[in-house]
Amino acid sequence: MLRLLRSQRSSASSPEPPGATEPTDPLKALVAGTLAGARDAERTLLVAIGPALLRTVRGVLGATHPDVEDVLQEAMAAVHRALPDFRGECGTLHFACRVAVQTALNARRRAGYRSRHTPNMSPEELAELARDERSPADAHAAAARRSALRTLLDELPAVQAEALVLHVVLGYSVDETARATRSPRDTVRSRLRAALSTLRARVDADGVLLEILDGES
Repeated sequence: MLRLLRSQRSSASSPEPPGATEPTDPLKALVAGTLAGARDAERTLLVAIGPALLRTVRGVLGATHPDVEDVLQEAMAAVHRALPDFRGECGTLHFACRVAVQTALNARRRAGYRSRHTPNMSPEELAELARDERSPADAHAAAARRSALRTLLDELPAVQAEALVLHVVLGYSVDETARATRSPRDTVRSRLRAALSTLRARVDADGVLLEILDGES
């Protein structure tokens, strides 16, 4: 994870090729139909974006968090409410995932939820370990690192946490993050640098976190 922080710092600081464009949006017609009141289009759109929203919510809360399903439903409703303000600055899926990130981060703060650094494994997590190609020890360590990162998200300002989730957890490029958040590219880079600096300082000051996150360095 420390290697990840270092690599993401480099990614956040280095320029991306100018003129990068968003690929053709296959969901654009469904958005138009939904805004026009077509229920079939609305249902199809929600089915299409559902897996990505679920992945996003799980990425912020944790795959076995008890509120995942509730927050997923909340995120879907939030996407529907936000569609009239969508101007196509990014792809529909990126727009929806950004709304899901905000919804999940708000849910964490609203509930005062804090992941434990070394959680007990639930039956679902144990089953996942059995399917994982890595050793159980490696998979368990990776789960602990993800849990620690989620805990650190709670200590960041909302805009920094949002940028970090989009860039690090969901793998968006700086340009994609900028389009999804309707922010200048340099602003996104600044938020990522500030977030990663805070995380590094927090890790360095916490021996337990350092031990957990140092597994990949």
